[in-house]
Amino acid sequence: MTTMRAVQARAAGGPEVLELVERPIPEPGPGEVRIRLEAIGLNYIDTYQRAGLYPVKMPAVLGLEGAGVVDAVGPGVRLHKVGDRVAFGNGPLGAYAEFHVAPEDRVVALPDGLDARKAAAMMLKGMTAEFLLCRCYPVRPGDPVLIHAASGGVGQIMTQWAKALGAEVIGTVGSEAKAEVARRNGCDHLILYREEDVAERVKAITGGEGVAVVYDGIGAATFDGSLKSLRRRGMLVSFGNASGPVPPIQPLRLSQGGSLYLTRPTLFDYVATRAELEESASALFEVVTSGKVRIDIGQTFRLEEARRAHEALEARETTGSTLLLP
Repeated sequence: MTTMRAVQARAAGGPEVLELVERPIPEPGPGEVRIRLEAIGLNYIDTYQRAGLYPVKMPAVLGLEGAGVVDAVGPGVRLHKVGDRVAFGNGPLGAYAEFHVAPEDRVVALPDGLDARKAAAMMLKGMTAEFLLCRCYPVRPGDPVLIHAASGGVGQIMTQWAKALGAEVIGTVGSEAKAEVARRNGCDHLILYREEDVAERVKAITGGEGVAVVYDGIGAATFDGSLKSLRRRGMLVSFGNASGPVPPIQPLRLSQGGSLYLTRPTLFDYVATRAELEESASALFEVVTSGKVRIDIGQTFRLEEARRAHEALEARETTGSTLLLP
C-alpha cells in the first residue's frame, strides 16, 4: 500500500469544504515517527482552522490529536521504536488520516491499560484541562469555579478534575439532558444558560461574592456574563471561541469589575518543551488511570464522515469526546 485515505479542507469555510482524498503515505524524516492511527480526536480548534479563524495553509489535512502504533521511524529517533503504542495531542496538523508523521518529541508513550480510543479522546482535551486547572489558575480546595459547557469534552474532564482538587464546581449547560451528564461528573450546581441569567445565578450560589475563576471556552456569547460572575480579583480564563471570538474590550472594564484578571491562553504555550509535555501528559494519565477522571466518548464517526462530525460539534449536539475512526 502506497496511498492512504485522508480528509482535507480544500479551502477555508463551513463543514462542506471537507473532502475525502487519497494521499501518499508520508515517510518520516530525521527525528520523526510515523503512526498508524487507530483513533483521531475531534476538537473545536479543528473547526476554527477549517473556518479560517485560525489561518492555516489550504488545502490542509486537519487534526491535531490521535493515537495508534509507531510503524516507521526516521533517522536519529531515540524516544520511540516501531511497535510502540503512542499518542499526541498538540499536532502537528494532519491527523485526519490513516497515517500521520510527527516529531518524536511531540509524541508520548501510552501506559499499559490505556487503549488508543480513550487516548485519542483525552490528549488535547485532558492536557488542556491540566494546564487550565493546575497552572493557568491553580485551583485550591474550596475555590468556587465556573466551567462553561460542563457536559462537553473539555468540560467533563475539567469538572471531574476540579472536584478532585477540592473545588466547588458550578457548570453551565444547554439542556436538562446535558445537566444530568454534568451532575454525574460531580458538578455541585448547574445553570441552564438558555433559561437563566448565568451571572445572577452564580452570585446567588456564592452568596453574592462570585467565583474565583471562570473557565470559558464559548467566547462571544458568554464573555460578559463570565466577567460579571467573578469575585473581586477573580480571573477569567478565555480559552475558546465556540460561539465566535470575543470583541475587543477596554481594560477599564477589569478595574470596574473588581480588579479582575483576564487571560487568553493556548495549550501550545504550556507544553512548549518536551519536559512540559511529559509533565502534562503524566498528570493526565495519573488522574485517568487512578479513576479520579473518567473519559466519556460520546460519539464516533468514520473518517469519511468528518463533515457530519463537524456539523454536530458546531451545533452543540455532542457530549463528551468525539472520535473519527480510520
